[in-house]
Amino acid sequence: MWQKGRELAKAVYALTRNPGFTADRSLKDQIRRAAVSIGANIAEGFERCSDRQFAQFLYNARGSAGEVRSLFYLARDQDYITAEESDRVSALAEEVSKVLFGFIRYLQPPAQE
Repeated sequence: MWQKGRELAKAVYALTRNPGFTADRSLKDQIRRAAVSIGANIAEGFERCSDRQFAQFLYNARGSAGEVRSLFYLARDQDYITAEESDRVSALAEEVSKVLFGFIRYLQPPAQE
C-alpha cells in the first residue's frame, strides 16, 4: 500500500517536470503535495498503534489520491500533459485509492448485528 503511494509520487514528480508546469508552479506544487501526502498519511497512521486512527489516516490518504486525479484532469485541460499521461497517472491513483479502501474495510469491519 505504502509502496503504491510511493510509486504514484514518483510518477507525479516525473510528469510535473514537463515544460507546461514551469509557468504554473502553484498547480505543480499542489499536485506534488497531494501525492506526497498519500505516503505520509499511510506512514503516520501506521505509527498511531490504533486501528481506528490508522483508518482515519488512510481515509486522508485516499482523499489525496482523489485530489491527484482531479488536478491531473486540470493539467490535461491546460495541455500541460497528454491524455495518455493523464490516464496513466489517474489509473495509478485510482489503484492506490482502491487498495487503501480495501485496507480501511479490513481495519473497520462492518458491525455485527
